[in-house]
Amino acid sequence: MHEPSNCFGYVGSRTTRERNARGDGINVYREDSATGRWTHLQLVSGLANPAYLAFDRTHQFLYAVHGDLSDISAFRIEPATGKLTFINSAGTFGKNPVHLAIDPTNRFIVVANHISSSVVLLARNPDGSVGGLADQITLTGQIGPHRIEQPFSKPHQVEFDPSGRFVIVPDKGLDQVFTFRIDAEAGKLEQVDAGTPRSRDGSGPRHVAFHPANSFAYVVGELDSTVTACHFDPTTGRLAPFQVLATLPDTFVGNSRAAEVAVSRDGRFLYASNRGYDSVAAFSINQNDGRLTPAGWTDSQGRTPRFFGLDPAGRFLFVANEESDSIVPFRVNEQDGGLSPAGAAVHSGSPVCIVFATVEKRPTRF
Repeated sequence: MHEPSNCFGYVGSRTTRERNARGDGINVYREDSATGRWTHLQLVSGLANPAYLAFDRTHQFLYAVHGDLSDISAFRIEPATGKLTFINSAGTFGKNPVHLAIDPTNRFIVVANHISSSVVLLARNPDGSVGGLADQITLTGQIGPHRIEQPFSKPHQVEFDPSGRFVIVPDKGLDQVFTFRIDAEAGKLEQVDAGTPRSRDGSGPRHVAFHPANSFAYVVGELDSTVTACHFDPTTGRLAPFQVLATLPDTFVGNSRAAEVAVSRDGRFLYASNRGYDSVAAFSINQNDGRLTPAGWTDSQGRTPRFFGLDPAGRFLFVANEESDSIVPFRVNEQDGGLSPAGAAVHSGSPVCIVFATVEKRPTRF
């Protein structure tokens, strides 16, 4: 008899006093796919700011970059329980690694070092451990006008396009989105010259999300709280912007910054989070031309929703409210993309990242 799959959620957090953080490491949960309810399975403690997490291409290993520091850690995932076992830690050859991704060959890890303005390529060993430095590129260009947030290049994400050919790097400090490709044979990063036009001054590009079926990509601007819709050329890696919309309603006149952006599993809706106007904005996506139409805003039921994640089935969206130490579940309406509360919040200290892994249970034999 075929049993349903296990869905495990992994939550990264901030832990250090310098960040006034209350996190305690990486927490592992099991999600009930019908109700969205989480059951706590494991705490991996003793980690400093495991702020962003990513799986290898087989989902047998989990990696965490340690924000504000210069390190990355590797963990083995036990398929039956979802629990983590530490493998090793290594340097990221830069300061404040904020994002990471594993290349399609599963041989390299790409890391964005936010404060040292670099994108690095690290070796990934067959046993899942992190190896040494393969390549490193320092980003340069014209800085943005924000006198506090844009003193130098600040790469904030390394995101592969759906084909895995290109790595898109939004740079908050330079108001620029860079495109790279990886020469896996040589172990080198190559910047693509036919890159993306410079963003609006002071926009602070932070993250990008791709449409799952069409050649559209959406870049969230942290500093000006916008989302920019782009055509993505899968042959050149170039993003061509064609629409800019606010992630905030026109009635909000206070201070706020955008954070995360994601496209629904079916490609019909886009979501973006706001910190200040603590909420998740929803947009419908025109499947023909990729244009966005605002569909509403949902209170995050907490402070500073730095991150949110859609579960593998796309039925629930979980908001990580960093300043109120909560992960709030919302049910996704399949018809209009709207979000409705789906039960009690999970207490989690300073949560800043959520990733999901689905593991099929072994057949039961009688």
